[in-house]
Amino acid sequence: MKSPFGKTVAAVLAIGLAAPALAGEVDRRQANQQARIAEGVESGQLTPAETARLERKEARIRREIRRDRAVNGGTLTPAEKAKINREENRTSRQIYRAKHDDRHL
Repeated sequence: MKSPFGKTVAAVLAIGLAAPALAGEVDRRQANQQARIAEGVESGQLTPAETARLERKEARIRREIRRDRAVNGGTLTPAEKAKINREENRTSRQIYRAKHDDRHL
């Protein structure tokens, strides 16, 4: 692909194929967080109160994602993705701390 047209087509295809992957990233992150919480419950690392608190946080993030997607025709803007990622990072740290705080049932 030495022609400028071929490079342009390749770039457009790469961007087009990457866009759905970025949207899936948010969904995969949500699923991963839920799995981590479930694992903590099964192993007894999370108390019922910790589990409820973490589930409320995850539910709030899911509602925010749904609202943002509804406003933007099913997609998230880069700023919304960054905000969601920060919130998920915060929740991820809270999951880790709760699972490792030596409180057991």
